Amino acid sequence: SKTFIPPPSVVLVSLVDLLGDAQFLRDIVATMLAWLIAIAIAIAVAVPAGLLLGSIPVLRTTTAAIVEFLRPIPVAALIPLVLLVIGSGPEAKITLAVYASLWPIMFNTIYGMNEIDPVLMETARACGTSRFRILSSVALPQTAPFVFTGVRLSATIALIAVVSTEFLAGSEVGLGSYIMLVSTGSTRFDLVFASTLVAGALGYLINEGLEQLGKRLFRWNSVDREAIA
Repeated sequence: SKTFIPPPSVVLVSLVDLLGDAQFLRDIVATMLAWLIAIAIAIAVAVPAGLLLGSIPVLRTTTAAIVEFLRPIPVAALIPLVLLVIGSGPEAKITLAVYASLWPIMFNTIYGMNEIDPVLMETARACGTSRFRILSSVALPQTAPFVFTGVRLSATIALIAVVSTEFLAGSEVGLGSYIMLVSTGSTRFDLVFASTLVAGALGYLINEGLEQLGKRLFRWNSVDREAIA
């Protein structure tokens, strides 16, 4: 019925109204700020971890069991624990978004390490270059396209984690908290659909923007792959 599934015309009008609502725009800003902080922390943690695990096989082997145990745990299952330890503030959704998004970055970095020409690494070692310099000056530039792919994948995952945590944990501000509010506290299902469309649009714009940026930054890598193919 129209009560539960409003026609597209009504949803469109509600969407336009929402985009002019200062409180709703503050919710979007809160969500995007948490997303930005989370993805920045995930990159800062996952890239060095991926470089180390990719360059030290023994370390990768010894930590494999822990990584494979933690990686499949869904964010929703961790919400009660995080709320108990951290509370329901912005730190909770940032923490869960970091947890959800660091895995693609880390594993893409490890994969990129496996694709580096061994001659480059051996030449750097033969010249007496320290491990830190090898990882930062040789490995990181070579793995950059793979790292960026991981970041692109993690960006949408982080947004999903932030919005989901806002929705499930009852956050005071954010896009997810707004969706929860209008879906439980009123019969304005047009607002539910409209705000959900905004969340989907944000995810699409993030993914599309990063994909286009990657094509510009790593055009040389695309050319090389096409030549190999």
